[in-house]
Amino acid sequence: MTTNENKEPETQFEDTAQDKSHGAGIGLATYIILAAVAVIFAIVIAVGFISRKKAEADLKQVTAAASIATVNVVYPKAGAPTDEIVLPGSTQAFTDAPIFARTNGYVKSWHVDIGTRVKKGQLLAEIETPEVDQQLQQARADLKTAQANLRQAEITADRWEALWKTDSVSKQETDVAVSAFHAMKATVDSNMSNVRRLEELQGFEKIYAPFDGVITARNTDIGALINSGASTPTQELFHLAAINTLRVFVAVPQLYSQAVRPGATASLTLDEFPGKSFSGTIARNSNSIDPVSRTLLVEVDVDNRNGTLLPGAYVRVHLKLPQSVNSVTIPANTLLFRSEGLRVGVVRNGRAELVPLTIGSDYGNSVEVLSGLQPTDPVIVNPSDSLISGTTVQVNAPPAQAAAR
Repeated sequence: MTTNENKEPETQFEDTAQDKSHGAGIGLATYIILAAVAVIFAIVIAVGFISRKKAEADLKQVTAAASIATVNVVYPKAGAPTDEIVLPGSTQAFTDAPIFARTNGYVKSWHVDIGTRVKKGQLLAEIETPEVDQQLQQARADLKTAQANLRQAEITADRWEALWKTDSVSKQETDVAVSAFHAMKATVDSNMSNVRRLEELQGFEKIYAPFDGVITARNTDIGALINSGASTPTQELFHLAAINTLRVFVAVPQLYSQAVRPGATASLTLDEFPGKSFSGTIARNSNSIDPVSRTLLVEVDVDNRNGTLLPGAYVRVHLKLPQSVNSVTIPANTLLFRSEGLRVGVVRNGRAELVPLTIGSDYGNSVEVLSGLQPTDPVIVNPSDSLISGTTVQVNAPPAQAAAR
């Protein structure tokens, strides 16, 4: 019994030691777990802070990039040296005149119609003038009466002068007879002038062509009442145009005004004659720049004796330039219209610069630039109306380069 009692305290001591050891193991594991959780939490916080800072930096970078305008650019195309300019014009008859009647009456007959080629002095129409004919007969009768009275007055004056020499009549009576003779002579002269006037009017019964040409209009017919003069447009009987030589008036821009000189050659082309040109000569110019259009009026004369060209036709006039003008072409959607003049935006050192330029020909979708640009200048396409010099811009990469990236 004593032995069993001694063993029980030992067993209790061992159990107490095991409990203490087990409790210490549990506390250490808990500490390790809590420490691991704290480290993980700290790592999560650090990663979140770093991600937030990176996101803020990225946002600032994106915002800064978005504030810079992105533009598309195009490079001017170098054109061949300009050795001629092509300008629109229209042909006109060298001489063009309406034909009016100079006497009153009725159209008796007409002998030409539209398209008829006539020679100078050729009869065009005849007019009946019964009133003028009767007036002429009366004037001739008055002239004969005046001539008879003149002969009688001359005989009387000669007789009175002979009697005065013998002192048979007074000087006063002789002077009266001589004065009557001179007065009757003036009456005869007046009647003769009236006869000549009416004969001239009767001569206008026949209408003749004043120059060689072609009839382009006939505005009368047989029996039509004719009033003399050109008081109304309806009184125009015929329209005559001389087309052996045609005039072409061209408005030449001021830039090329020095290229046109009288005597220089020019060529004409028409759509109805594809592949064919007509030679002309610069006859004269106005020697004055039109302040509205800034152009010089030039006349080109074209030989048309074969009648190929017609008055009023639309033509293109090709004028040779004495020396070449190097130019480039750019799209029309690159132009900026400003109050100070025409401008384009050019990208230089990452900034936009507004450049003035001089325009030559306008081709519709593109324009010719004579000065202000080089083929290496990147020109902004569709620039904003608010674009000013010094604006920071970013050039948009072409599709090929963007794909490579």
